[in-house]
Amino acid sequence: MAKLKLRGKDLRNIGFPESPVISVAITVMEQHYKHHSQNDALALLQKVLQEPEAYREDEHLGKIAEKLIVEESKEIALNEAPADYAVYGKEFIDEGAISQMNYAMRLPVTAAGALMPDAHQGYGLPIGGVLAVRNAVIPYGVGVDIGCRMCLSILDIPQEQLEKNASVFKRELIAGTVFGAGAEWKPRLEDEVLEHPAFSEIGLLKHLHQKAAAQLSTSGSGNHFVEWGLVDITDADNEWALPPGRYIGLLSHSGSRGLGAQIAGHYTKVAREITPLPREVQHLAWLELDSEAGQEYWLAMNLAGDYASACHHQIHKRLVRAVGGQLLARVENHHNFAWKETHGGEELVVHRKGATPAGKGVLGVIPGSMTAPGFIVRGRGEAASLDSASHGAGRQMSRSKATQSFTGHELNKLLQEHKVKLIGGGLDEAPGAYKDIETVMKAQTALVDVVGKFHPKIVRMAEGGPRED
Repeated sequence: MAKLKLRGKDLRNIGFPESPVISVAITVMEQHYKHHSQNDALALLQKVLQEPEAYREDEHLGKIAEKLIVEESKEIALNEAPADYAVYGKEFIDEGAISQMNYAMRLPVTAAGALMPDAHQGYGLPIGGVLAVRNAVIPYGVGVDIGCRMCLSILDIPQEQLEKNASVFKRELIAGTVFGAGAEWKPRLEDEVLEHPAFSEIGLLKHLHQKAAAQLSTSGSGNHFVEWGLVDITDADNEWALPPGRYIGLLSHSGSRGLGAQIAGHYTKVAREITPLPREVQHLAWLELDSEAGQEYWLAMNLAGDYASACHHQIHKRLVRAVGGQLLARVENHHNFAWKETHGGEELVVHRKGATPAGKGVLGVIPGSMTAPGFIVRGRGEAASLDSASHGAGRQMSRSKATQSFTGHELNKLLQEHKVKLIGGGLDEAPGAYKDIETVMKAQTALVDVVGKFHPKIVRMAEGGPRED
């Protein structure tokens, strides 16, 4: 029988804190419970984690329990009750997201918060959560895909050309995009973001420069996409002086790739070591903004945001040129980020994890799904929402549940009904996995005004979707 072998990741996945107790637990289990299966060993460790006092006198497990008890005594206490916060579309937000937001509102650094109508449960701060804190930044309040954003280019090509020359638009979309975890663009491109001084000033970033250079202008997996579609400009008083009407548009959604993920993972680990919190909120560990680690993260986060923007601009430049278009207008916004803003007369750090900036007059794009329209919006600067709006329709079921709930035939039928061509994609991104975007938009009429709509027509996502007919 194979001897038990555990990894720190296994223990962290069941809730063990990032601390020396992990190595103690692994040593104890591999020495004294070496004939346990991994599942049985982890189940036992979970019991010790939940009730360390019950195992304090145990000959072997007591060593783990003692460490847990000592660490619990060092934890920073949460406030007894959550601070008040606004919730938009509460009737279709899952309880898990509400519970996570309630915990976030109990952090001693929290000043204000809000929950957007596309909210659903995530890690630490819910997706769709907006959290304002004092003199601190929460790496997991920003999220793993730092600077994930939307970018919409509106072109001068007559709208009927998208259908007439669909094969050309599809061909260039395939040739001009690369998707997936670890995806690289070859040959490598030059961009001023790669010359950012932070790459030479911060040790972690020095090691990530080559990864960033290799992945520049690529897109990730999951819900990231690049798509051709039709743009309806409905507001005659728009910022670009475009006549109301229909245009061809290119819309993309992706973030900072491996660069952002590595930054998030590293500084979250640092934050959890510096700021020990109860297990329920360990992912919300913060770095003081004026500390060395806090300043490093802030610089790295902003670099990741600039890098994400550069990825979009490279993709758009390549594709717009390939179809012979000229840029009439562009809308761009990111939604996994932290900003220094003034609210209620106080400077705060506002985290928008899956939420769109919607300050007064600020433009943004809120997408629906591969068959539902996206909305071009102008922020109304609503104080209760901390100048924020949803970042999309929001998931109403997990990826695994979506994969079990829909078939390739159903998805293909829906795509045909909406006259959408999908390249790649998967059942986990089926439109039914998302909330109804029209309902979400109705829940935030106080937050944004609609300037126009984007209707997807040729959608490119990571491979794994239904076969083409």
